[in-house]
This record gives sequence, C-alpha cells and structure tokens, in this order.
Amino acid sequence: MCGIAGWAGREGGPAGQEPGPAVGMARTMACRGPDDSGVWADCRATLIHTRLAVIDMSGGRQPMTAGPDGRTNVGAAAAGEEPSAVLSYNGEVYNFRELRAELTGLGHRFVTRSDTEVVLHAYLEWGERCVEHLEGMFAFAVWDPRRRTLLLARDRFGIKPLYYARTADGLVFGSEPKTLLAHPAVRPVVDLDGLRVLFSMARAPGESVYRDIRDLPPGHTLTYGPDGGVRLRRYWRLEARPHEDGLDDTVRTVRELLESSVSRELVADVPLSVLLSGGLDSSSVAALAARALAREGGGKVRTATVTYSGYSDNFQPDLVRSAPDAPYARAVAEHVGADHLEIELSTADLIDPVARRAVLRAQDVPAPFGDMDTSTYQAFAGVRPYCKVALTGESADEIFGGYSWVHIPDLAYEEQFPWVAFEQWHPGTRAGLGQGLLSAAFKDRLDMGAYYAERYAEAMAGIPRLAGEDAEERRAREICHLHLTHWLPRLLERNDRLSMISGLEVRVPFCDHRLVQYAYNIPWEMKTFDGREKSLLRAAVSDLLPERVLERPKAPFPVSQDTTYTKALHEEFAEVLADPSSPVLPLLDLDKARHVVSPKGEAETRDWLHRMNVEMALQVNAWLVGHGDCLEL
Repeated sequence: MCGIAGWAGREGGPAGQEPGPAVGMARTMACRGPDDSGVWADCRATLIHTRLAVIDMSGGRQPMTAGPDGRTNVGAAAAGEEPSAVLSYNGEVYNFRELRAELTGLGHRFVTRSDTEVVLHAYLEWGERCVEHLEGMFAFAVWDPRRRTLLLARDRFGIKPLYYARTADGLVFGSEPKTLLAHPAVRPVVDLDGLRVLFSMARAPGESVYRDIRDLPPGHTLTYGPDGGVRLRRYWRLEARPHEDGLDDTVRTVRELLESSVSRELVADVPLSVLLSGGLDSSSVAALAARALAREGGGKVRTATVTYSGYSDNFQPDLVRSAPDAPYARAVAEHVGADHLEIELSTADLIDPVARRAVLRAQDVPAPFGDMDTSTYQAFAGVRPYCKVALTGESADEIFGGYSWVHIPDLAYEEQFPWVAFEQWHPGTRAGLGQGLLSAAFKDRLDMGAYYAERYAEAMAGIPRLAGEDAEERRAREICHLHLTHWLPRLLERNDRLSMISGLEVRVPFCDHRLVQYAYNIPWEMKTFDGREKSLLRAAVSDLLPERVLERPKAPFPVSQDTTYTKALHEEFAEVLADPSSPVLPLLDLDKARHVVSPKGEAETRDWLHRMNVEMALQVNAWLVGHGDCLEL
C-alpha cells in the first residue's frame, strides 16, 4: 500500500517546474509509504509516490514508466527519452497474475513480478478502460505525455482513497486531503456546505469537507486533458438482476466466492494477519484464511484482537453489545489453530493526547467516535510490528443485512437513511451523532434535515431495481444499496487512514465486487431464511466455526466502559470551555456544554452515545486550532 500525489497543468503552465511542493506533499504521505519514495516530473506534470512494499520488494519502485517502445523502466527512465506513460499506483490488484498472462499473450514484456507493472501495461493496452479489467482495491494516476492527459482512477467501492482539486493552473491530486493542502495552490477553506459534510453520517460520493477539494467517487475515472478540461466517467455500478439460484445453491455460491476472495487476498511477500473480533464476519475470514494457508503450505494464520484492560471482567451489556469480544476471538483462534495476538489497551492509552492527535491528523477532519477511533489506531499500530498486511471482515453487514436498524421495521421503512433514523430514535443521538452540544442558531444554519433529505432523494434515484418486487424485497434492496454507497465509504476511509498512519495495509475480502454483485440480488427472505441477521453467511461458513461464534449476535466495535475515561474527557472539555480563545465555542450551546462537565451532567452522559457529543466538540476544537482561520461562514 502506498501514497500517490501530483499535479498536471495546461500546456505552457508552471506544472512541473517547481520541485518544492513535491517534497512537502511526499512528506505528508511518509507513513503511507515508509519503504521508498520517488518523483517524476516534466514541464507539464509531476507524479509523486511513497511506497509500502508488499509484492516484489525490489521490482515495484514508482513512479514507474514505460519507454516509447513500451518497455518498463524501473527507477530512472533512459536519459532524454519521453516515456509513453508514467504511473503512480496505490493498491492491490488481485487478478494481476491472470492479467499478466493475458497481456503477455498480447505482446507485452514484463521485467518485474509486481502488480504495479501489470497496471501500467494494462493502461498501455486498453487506455482508460483498463480499470474494467482490474479486480481489487486501487487508486492510481497515469500521466500520458503523448496525449498530454492525466488519468485518475479509483476502485469500485472506494477502498483506496483519492482526492483532487482544480486550481488556476491545472489539477492537483493525492491520497489524502492533507497532501493536497501541502500544495500552495490549494487552501483549507471550510464553508457551511463543508460543515454539513463534516457532521453528516451519509455524505454523497464525491463530497469533501474542504470547499476546494473533491473526493473521486468510487467506480469512476477522471481525465484531465491538455485544454484544462475535466471529464468524469463511471465505469462500474451494481446491477439489479433476477436471482435464479435456490437456497442450497446460493449458500454454496456465497461460500465459493468468499473462499476465492480470501485466497486471492492472502498473496503477499510480507507477513499478514487477520483482525479478529470473534464476530461472524472476521471469524469467517480467519477460518477461510487458515484453510487456504494450510492447503498451500503457508503455515498458521496470524490473528489479532483488541480489548481493554478489565473489560471482560467488568463488562456491562448495552443497546448493541451483549458480550465482550476477546473470549469469542480466543475460541476462534484456538478452533482454527491460529497464532493469536491480544492487544490490551488501558484507559491511559485511549486518553493519551499524542494518540488522539495522531487519530485526528490521520483522518484530516473531526469524527465523533472517540475511543473507537483511538483503539482502532492503537490496534493497527500494535499489529504492525508483526505484519504489514491485515485482513478484516468489513462490509459483510452491508451485503448480508447485519445492522440492527435493518431489522426494526419502524426504522427500516422511514423515508430516510435507516442509520440516521436509528440516531434520531436513540436519546443519546437524537440531535444527530456528535451534534448534541451545538447551539440552536448554528444547527439552524446547518439545517441537517434538509441536507439529509436532499442526499437521500439523490441516493434513491440512483438505485437499480427489479420490476415486480414486493415492498419488503424492494426496501431491502434499497437499504443494501444505501449502505454500500453512503455508509460503507466512511468505514473504509476510516480503516485506510487509521491503518496507513502505521504503515499497515488493510484488505477487505467481503468487498470483492463479484461477491457483492451476487449478494446484492439475493432476495431478503433468503438472506434471513432462519429469521436472523446474516442467516446466509452463517450457513455458508457453518462447518468452519465454533457453535458459540455462529450463534453470537451482531456486535459493533467495543467501546470503553471505564468511567475514568469519561471523567478525563470531561476534564479536558472543561478546560476548553474555560478558555475564551477556544475556536469551537461559537458553535456550541454553552449552557448545555457547561452542564455536561458538571458532576450531575457527567453522571447523565456516561453512555457512549451521549459521550460522542463531547468527543466531537473536542475534536472540532483541536482541528480548528490546527488549521487556523479555515472557516468561511
């Protein structure tokens, strides 16, 4: 996994003549690529790369160029020759071996074992349509000196990030907003629209918190031409198709697709592991990985679990968590014969200001998830000394119907995003996740209700459907699509940022587009054939896991239940409120905020969902301190 960045300008512009921005942009991505870095530039374009070496450690250096005759140059190109294409690539293409064989048959010659070179030659053969041949997670840029065009591309689900900004002289791009902001032509301006995106749990594809920065939507390419024009092209979308398989065939196909996905994602020249919560999703990945490695003579699967000091001994069930993760994860690790690692975090780890600043910097913008984000970051950092690659169970809930709000009819059938309906149902988030301390005047200006209504209408208009579906099947299809396009991207972005800050590559087998496309069309009555969430997935892996894990209800990522964590948060928040220069104060209802830090208020808000209001206020304050006067309201 890597970091990519660069810029291109109109003919005669200053695009490639100033090296300073390249150094600063590369520095922001050092954690994404600690193994190597490189810059390629001519008078019209600059491509930057930082490398985390995972496949072909010596042969995959970037930016990678192809000479005029199509041969690959690893490292510096031949003096005086103009390349036919220059590539800066981030990701893993899991079918690169098959593509390499196909391209070899078409006359291409390869000098490395890397998937990077396969992507480069795929572009030479198929141009911008090369993305339709790639299977995996990727974001890349290709500069074509012959056509004087820049191509940006992103995988089908947006697993790998890619941002861009139009400037007076051209177009700037990078793996993270901070990378673009290191270029002098891009400013960190946040207006009301940006704050709506910031506080939203359902931002639209392409939206960004920063006014001048866009998020390249998943499944899209962008072409920047010599005249300065920009063209977006959607190359992939989910399709609605009749599902003709019976239950037994459907279970078998899900198993085969998942086995194939996990097996392909185990390919690496470095150690890898599975992040194991003890839930159905990650346990399925761990069990299938263990089988695949055993079949190929690859040794034991490595697994890792995060827990909190004293968490299992003092656990109290809440609205969505009925039991701690660690005992289930241990049971799975023992069952599959894994080399298991437990990462135990203390309250001091969660409240550590260095870690909290690292989380904010990694994500570029505030988030209300507090200790969930900090513990995720700490878990990734804890795994990194043992491996460079980690597989997760992310996105199984989206395609197999795992979330609680899907199974509550009063929420699922509301004319809005179902998870937003869930927010408004729970007392701790009725004002919106992390919005409970905002002032009434500021909330009126944000008008999140109108924002959500507009985004929901746009999202519903883009859903592929089948004629003749009954109301339940139609709504289940809609909710699946909403999850994949407006909920999952945030989770994928979070995982990417919080892992890459430690130089760890995270892979998501459930995001294999073949599996997602198949699952999208499975009828809801079949997905829940035994009356439970994720019935189909449970049936597909029933022979792989302990019974207690198969029967375990869905549980989200753990949160700290230590009251000293809440107390430390409130002490920090009290300091912010006492400082008249704190930039977050004009956005808050100060009476509510002062009540929260009072002894009575602290007792009322120990619930983790209530706690998110304080988490978000602290994050926004730290973000505004770090970015100076970025708000233009």
